[in-house]
Amino acid sequence: MYTETAPGSKATLAFLKVLTLIAIVGAINWGLIGFFNWNLVDAIFGGGSREETSTASRVLYSLVGLSGIGALFLLPAKRSDVMSRPEIRAQH
Repeated sequence: MYTETAPGSKATLAFLKVLTLIAIVGAINWGLIGFFNWNLVDAIFGGGSREETSTASRVLYSLVGLSGIGALFLLPAKRSDVMSRPEIRAQH
């Protein structure tokens, strides 16, 4: 039975896109921290050290972490959904 929350539905695909976007923002930020010791999130929301990190920065870091956990479970399922389509399987 197809419902709006079924894997592959528009709602699930939109949710997956949001998770992926947040994970990409997090990856870019961590890259900036790693390469240049510059924190984009703290530059935008305030803070500067572990003790001074703003609440908004901590919330954003938490969202990135949760998005990563969500993506861990959703991305493999999406790949298997895509790979099970006959037109995709024929290409591989």
